Amino acid sequence: MKERPETGITSGYIQEEADQIRNEMPHRAGDANGDENKEETLPDHEAEKQAKVALTLLKRRIEDAIQGNHLLGKPKDSKVCQNETLKAIGELKEIKLWGVPLNPSKSHAGTDIVLLKFLKSKNYDIRNAFEQLKKTLTWRMEFKVDEILEERLDPEFEKVSYLNIIDKEGRPLFSNVYGGLKDEHSKKFDPEKHYGKFLRWRVKYMEKCMKELSFEPGGVDSMTQVIDWEDVHGLHSKEFRSVYRKWWTLLDEHYPEIVRRKIILNIPLWFHVSLSFSSRLITHKMHGKTIFARQGKATETLLKFVSPENLPVEHGGLKRTDDNEFSPEDKTTEVNLKAHATEEIKIPAPKAGVTIVWDVTVVGWEVRYKEEFVPEDEGSYRVALQEKEKKGEEKQNVRNVFYIQEAGKILISIHNCTNKCKKAFYRYKTRPTAPVYTSQK
Repeated sequence: MKERPETGITSGYIQEEADQIRNEMPHRAGDANGDENKEETLPDHEAEKQAKVALTLLKRRIEDAIQGNHLLGKPKDSKVCQNETLKAIGELKEIKLWGVPLNPSKSHAGTDIVLLKFLKSKNYDIRNAFEQLKKTLTWRMEFKVDEILEERLDPEFEKVSYLNIIDKEGRPLFSNVYGGLKDEHSKKFDPEKHYGKFLRWRVKYMEKCMKELSFEPGGVDSMTQVIDWEDVHGLHSKEFRSVYRKWWTLLDEHYPEIVRRKIILNIPLWFHVSLSFSSRLITHKMHGKTIFARQGKATETLLKFVSPENLPVEHGGLKRTDDNEFSPEDKTTEVNLKAHATEEIKIPAPKAGVTIVWDVTVVGWEVRYKEEFVPEDEGSYRVALQEKEKKGEEKQNVRNVFYIQEAGKILISIHNCTNKCKKAFYRYKTRPTAPVYTSQK
């Protein structure tokens, strides 16, 4: 092995050392039959060793690129004065990605976390991870990503994005409901103008999500992405498919290992066929991170990863925008609905002078739903609150409020009209209410 130069580590030295270490370690991908798409899992200690070695070598290469002033590509003019070169090197020493310093000499806790994402996305190949990092930094400059949060884009796009949601593992959840782009709007799209704005809008919201992450030991450094294609009409054009694929490519190249899981709901036929034949999008690596849910299974699929109180009502959950009654901290109770059977939910109201508010949602609905107040005094009358049939295509949860004038209970009856078991979720709270008096003249 060549001796390490005192003034820095040359690229040849780094790659030679990396190649030697790689040859000494077990293969990560492929098998004896030469199946390159089959990925073998290394033992934990071997994987940890590989990651540490690769990270050390990548950090050396970054240091070398900073000192050589070529982290962002070769200098345009090799004859620039020494002062300008020193200034450029000084700027590279302060360069950051997602708010984290990339210069290893800064000893920032998040540097290793960010660099490991690039390494993991390239199977710990130092050269490829380094090139991907350089391309990401260059793309961010050319695309002006650091300025994008201040841009005012088409207000129509704001209607189809939801943030401020977390999944069951505490990761931020970024949701896109493309049905918000209605036909009238999609017909106004010009392939050369609006699709460029669409791409910038996606990058803008990705950067918003990045602000929710924490690149610190023990922090949440990845997210879940939900894409809902329900009621999407007029966006099935070749141009729209093209820009969407381009976005996925940007996501994979410039936000490696940031999206922990993609959940795609209500996918149209053309999209499913397109994904099936696209080797760029459907790879062995991505297949395990992407979940597809056909129509009618969206809510059921999402509830595997998101709690009902954190799932927006647009997806069949209980979370409402600007909710004054409940918050995600108000946990739900689960009820199993047997096929062709009726289950009852009882909300106690042991004293008068209070108001009870409740939320109820059923996965898939297709039920007969009834609410009534049952007084404790057998001599009093029951009060019918509402009774209706809820169809399967309905997603909006049921919310109701009732002022308790005497002790009793709220009785909610749900009859499952299908031959399959279902799940319902509910929550309630009681708040003191001052009685309202009216004067008679």
